[in-house]
Amino acid sequence: MWVPQQLPEIAGPLKQAGLQLSPEQLSNLTGDPMGAVVSLGNCTASLVSPEGLVITNHHCAYGAIQLNSTPKKNLIKEGFNALTQADEVSAGPNARIYVLEQITDVTAQAKAALAAAGNDPFKRTTALETFSKQEIAKCEEEQGYRCQFFSFAGGNTYRVFKNLEIKDVRLVYAPQGSVGKFGGDVDNWMWPRHTGDFSFYRAYVGKDGKPASFSKENIPYRPKNWLKFSDQPLGDGDFVMVAGYPGRTNRYALMAEFENTAQWTYPVIGQHFKNLIALIEAASKQNPEIQVKYASTLAGLNNASKNFDGQLDGFRRINAIGQKQSEETAVLAWLKQQGIRGHEALAAHQTLVDLTEQYKANQDRDFVLGQFNGSGVIGVAVNLYRLAIERTKSDAQREAGYQERDLPTIEGNLKQMERRYLPEMDRQMQQYWLTEYNKLPVKQRVAAIDVWLGDGIPATLKRLDDTKLSSSEERLKWFNADRAAFESSQDPAIRYAVAIMPALLEIERQNKIRTGELLKARPIYLQALADYNKSHGKFVYPDANSSLRITFGHVKGYSPKDGVKYTPFTTLQGVMAKNTGVEPFDSPKSLIDAIKAKRYANLADQRIGTVPVNFLSDLDITGGNSGSPVLDAHGKLVGLAFDGNWESVSSNWVFDPVMTRTIAVDSRYVQWIMTEVAPAPRLLKELNLYR
Repeated sequence: MWVPQQLPEIAGPLKQAGLQLSPEQLSNLTGDPMGAVVSLGNCTASLVSPEGLVITNHHCAYGAIQLNSTPKKNLIKEGFNALTQADEVSAGPNARIYVLEQITDVTAQAKAALAAAGNDPFKRTTALETFSKQEIAKCEEEQGYRCQFFSFAGGNTYRVFKNLEIKDVRLVYAPQGSVGKFGGDVDNWMWPRHTGDFSFYRAYVGKDGKPASFSKENIPYRPKNWLKFSDQPLGDGDFVMVAGYPGRTNRYALMAEFENTAQWTYPVIGQHFKNLIALIEAASKQNPEIQVKYASTLAGLNNASKNFDGQLDGFRRINAIGQKQSEETAVLAWLKQQGIRGHEALAAHQTLVDLTEQYKANQDRDFVLGQFNGSGVIGVAVNLYRLAIERTKSDAQREAGYQERDLPTIEGNLKQMERRYLPEMDRQMQQYWLTEYNKLPVKQRVAAIDVWLGDGIPATLKRLDDTKLSSSEERLKWFNADRAAFESSQDPAIRYAVAIMPALLEIERQNKIRTGELLKARPIYLQALADYNKSHGKFVYPDANSSLRITFGHVKGYSPKDGVKYTPFTTLQGVMAKNTGVEPFDSPKSLIDAIKAKRYANLADQRIGTVPVNFLSDLDITGGNSGSPVLDAHGKLVGLAFDGNWESVSSNWVFDPVMTRTIAVDSRYVQWIMTEVAPAPRLLKELNLYR
């Protein structure tokens, strides 16, 4: 996962692998093709027409699809196809498309701010926060931009990313759920795969061409660059690359951090997610409205739960604990031979181990409180009361997330909550997390919550039933309320927020102290680790952090175990073979009919005699890369990355190049669905693909 600044360093390997563009062309982040790659905040997407048409994964657009669904008009199941631009619907008040325009290195200034803070860890954290907010404010002086402050390699490098923030995002096209989610959670992370995981948005701006909130008067955004669909058939062994925004990897984590993840994070949190899945699924059987409103929540829980299981399975398969221990032992032995700098790095390593132990002491509490305080009406109350507190400060002094730049997002969440919330389901989830809180050991409990829970969980839940925050109108009223109004309120959810806020702020202060220690130790150790790797002839790239990355490789199958070899392409015939007529393998009749009639729309690959559906490559991706364009050697679109194979899941921690594979939907399958299954001639013409 190379950062753009490393492209000159890897120019040779890129050309040797088969890239036909010049590496310099890739280095131009606002040119073709890189300027067409955009972020959705939690996924990646691509501009694909001069009219602001954007392609991404179906599961990335799932929230927008769900937001526009009702039990009577279920777009999740039926799909969506806007016949005209006027029929395109809002993806939601918080939907965003971010177009990267500039990256600025601010490492020297950030390190100077940290140095000026001295040895006090709390002051170090606040110094970096202040510096970050100042840089972002300066970057956002020009209207219409959203800027981000990124730390790389544990704090050895800092950069500011300047993005055009498009606020009017509309859903244009989504295939039926039985195409876009074919295979569902059964096939998630699995190969062979046959999923049509794609959808289209459109970016809209004001009549002046500048970003604007949703309005019927807005016009399509006209980008400088957009990707073209490849007209060359992709085959086994062909060069491919991905540009996108991978979320987080932990390949340089300490053994102590990895061990805690393997022994606590994935098994414990994964079990919580399984329990919540069971709750929602049971409730959905009783109430179809829950099934629609919590569809996006359920999809996220299922994805995370299966991912965690895959991580643990991968750790066992490759003996990840043994590998990590062996690698770290070798690094520490090498550091002992490196003089003063080596001993500084060894001391930093020990500090990081100690900080991991500190984190573990309260990790159950922090997770349970984070879940309870972060969702439903309780989440609204806690967030709005904190906003009222922060509003008593100048904008520059407010906590990140509560500044003026953040208010539209907070307000948008309040408005769209009713499409993803039902009191009866919220109550069940409250009961679940309060029950888990009561299981915490005495040392991890919070006195203010114990007092609030004094009458027991049933009585507490009954009190919460009287909250008015279930009403959108009421939530928006409190959005503008001052601190005094909250502290005199009798609403039970707000009274909870007021009662526990001092404890939450103290927990936050303790976390900032630990962060300050990390800010000092982590860069020292990670720089030493990079030096060690370079001394052993290894390329070094920073862990993923949601910033733009590039990865390259080839279309390639793999052998997961003795006697089994997977080819890199699946086909239409594989879809039909999997079809049972029962969810999640319930293909639309139009799809089955087209396959039986061999209506291939001139998209069949002559080498396999049919239309390819999904394909494998040895590209290195992770969560956040979903929707990333897979480009051929000429920078043309050949697919969309949407998943990894089961054997690759653990690569977030321990990269396994032999087994790691990216799963992508083939652009020919996208075109075939839009031609034969859910016809979209208007869009095909716009994409210059109409046949």
